[in-house]
Amino acid sequence: MNFELTEEQKMVQDMARRFAETEIKPYAAELDRTHRHPAEICQKMGELSFMGIAVPEEYGGGGMDVVSYVLALIEISKACASTGVIMSVNNSLYCFPVMAYGTHEQKMKFLAPVAGGEAIGCYGLTEAGAGSDPASMKTTAVLDGDEWVINGEKKFITSGNVAKYCVLAAITDKAKKYKGISTFLIDLENTTGFSVGRVEEKMGICASGTAEMVFDNARIPKENLLGAEGEGFKQMLTTLDGGRIGIASQAIGIGRAVLEEAVEYSKTREQFGKPISSFQAIQWKLAEMATELDAAELLTLRAAYLEDHHLPYEKEAAMAKMFAGDAAMRASVEGVQILGGYGYCKDYPMERHMRDAKITQIYEGTNEIMRVVIANNLIKNR
Repeated sequence: MNFELTEEQKMVQDMARRFAETEIKPYAAELDRTHRHPAEICQKMGELSFMGIAVPEEYGGGGMDVVSYVLALIEISKACASTGVIMSVNNSLYCFPVMAYGTHEQKMKFLAPVAGGEAIGCYGLTEAGAGSDPASMKTTAVLDGDEWVINGEKKFITSGNVAKYCVLAAITDKAKKYKGISTFLIDLENTTGFSVGRVEEKMGICASGTAEMVFDNARIPKENLLGAEGEGFKQMLTTLDGGRIGIASQAIGIGRAVLEEAVEYSKTREQFGKPISSFQAIQWKLAEMATELDAAELLTLRAAYLEDHHLPYEKEAAMAKMFAGDAAMRASVEGVQILGGYGYCKDYPMERHMRDAKITQIYEGTNEIMRVVIANNLIKNR
C-alpha cells in the first residue's frame, strides 16, 4: 500500500496552499463579515484550474484526478470555508454531472465556461419539502413542442444567486415517482421565467450565497435534457456521492485551520507561569483533533482513489463525509474552548471556524442520512 502522493499531486497541493495563504486567507474575515461573493478569487481559481480540476483540458478543466481535487480543496477551505464550498459545488455538483452525462455539444456550451472559471455553476435539487427525500420534489418539466416548460422552486441552492448555469432536477412523469425525475441544463441568465428568490441569512459560510431559485413557466430548449428522460434520480445519486467527497474535504480544511490556530495559541498563552500547551488537558484536546483529522483525510483520499479508478465508492464517500463533518465540528468546539474568551470573540477566526464547521454535518446529505447510506451498503452486500 503506497501512501505517497505523485509529483503532480504534490504540485497541486503546494500551489493550492500558497494561493490560499496569499490570495484568500487575508480576506476571509472580511468576506464573512460582508457576506460578499468572492468573485475575483473564483476567477483566479479558474485560471489555476481549481474550478474544474478533474475536467479534461478539452472542456476547460485541469485534466487532473479526484485525489488532486481533494488536496486542493482542503487547502482552499482551510483559508476560507465559503470559498471552499463554492469550489466544491462547482466541481462536484455541476461539472461532474455535465461531464459524466452530457453530449459533446452540451459540454462545450455548459461545461467549458464553468470549468475554466469564466462562470459559476450550481445544482438545483433541494426543495422546501424535499431535502433528505429528493423523490418528494414538486418542480416539474413538461415538454411543449421543442421546449421544456419548468415550474417550481428550489431552496438552499449554493451559489444560486450568482450562478450563470444550473444542473436542475425536475419531475417529467409524476406517475413514476423517483423514476420520473429528469435532469436539465439551464442558462440562467438567458431563461425567461427564472428568478432568484430569497438569499438566506446563515450562521456560517456567509460569503457563499444560499438562494431560492424560482421557475415560473420557464422555457428551455428540448436539447437541454441531460442524458435520457427518467434518469435523473440515478444521475443524482452518483453526483451526490462525489459531492460528499467535496464536503469531506471542506470539513478537513476547516478542522486543519482550527488545529493550527489552537496549537499556536496554546504555545503563547500562559497561565500559572507556563504555556497552556504544557497542560495535559490541552494536549489531549490537540491530540484527539489531530488524530481524527488524519483519519478523516485518509477516509476521504480512499473515496477519491476509488472514484479515480472507477470503483464503487458510495459507502466510502458517505463514511468520509460523515466522519470528517463530525471531526471538524468536534475540533471547532474544542478550538473555541482552548482559546477561551478569545475563541468566542470575532477578533479571532476560531468562532468563524465553529460556525462554518456545523454545515458540513448537514448539507450534501445530513450525517444521519450518511449513516443510513453506510448501513444500507453493509446490509445489501452481506
